[in-house]
Amino acid sequence: MVEVRHHYATVRGHRVFYREAGAREAPTLVLLHGYPSSSRMFRHLIPALADRFHVIAPDHLGFGNSDVPSVDAFPYTFDSLTDITEALLAQLDVTRYAVYVQDYGAPIGWRLALRTPDAITAVITQNGNAYEDGFVPEFWKPVWAYCENPGPQTEPAVRAALSLDAIRWQYLHGVDRPELVDPDTWAADHHEVSRPGNDLVQLALFRDYASNPPLYPQVHAYFRERQVPLLAVWGAGDEIFGPDGARAFARDLPDAEIHLVPGGGHFLLESHLDTVAGYVRGFLTAAASPA
Repeated sequence: MVEVRHHYATVRGHRVFYREAGAREAPTLVLLHGYPSSSRMFRHLIPALADRFHVIAPDHLGFGNSDVPSVDAFPYTFDSLTDITEALLAQLDVTRYAVYVQDYGAPIGWRLALRTPDAITAVITQNGNAYEDGFVPEFWKPVWAYCENPGPQTEPAVRAALSLDAIRWQYLHGVDRPELVDPDTWAADHHEVSRPGNDLVQLALFRDYASNPPLYPQVHAYFRERQVPLLAVWGAGDEIFGPDGARAFARDLPDAEIHLVPGGGHFLLESHLDTVAGYVRGFLTAAASPA
């Protein structure tokens, strides 16, 4: 059985939790989780890959087992979360790596790629958006309204995303076999976003999500110029980032490998772990092979 190691690092004065598995001399894969989860979302994927890869999966500040500084003590923006991730990787002496992004992990991963393009060997995006095409309007309309005009008229709709029902929906919508999804997932996530002060953390990040689409043209230019190997593996039933968001990668990366997984939703690993792990193993092995 593959060992998964659990560590803390002090990064810029904050304790950052991360999971690690595999031999450190093997090619490194960094897993970046989304909202409202943590590196726990990769708990089954990590051992499925660690026989061949060195896998690192941090919890962003404000999530999981990492510190949750107050909004007065830390600026909760995607730039700041990227700062912490970049500093953690530097501390761990990780200079070359593939990156796997999902949901919130995507804007962090794109910023890492723009800051240190030579560090990124390959990209795996699992329901992690980089194109306007991916936004499902019914989900995003209240988010954009809150970003544009945060206040008592717009906040209730996004605050509702912190509820148990909303988090359960994130896990189950679009999934053809919901009995495969462990209810501990949404229970744990809800417990964590319900910690004192965490609602303000999440609201700050909701507001800052508006900083991501303006970055997309730079991300697309990075794709076109670097032609980084990219795998998009996407739950076809995702009603947050729809399948058009996966297809869009081919515009700038004609060699991108794109898979829409029928019966999968936003948290695809919960219902289709073996499918995703198979795609990832094959893709990373091919990406590491000489042309």
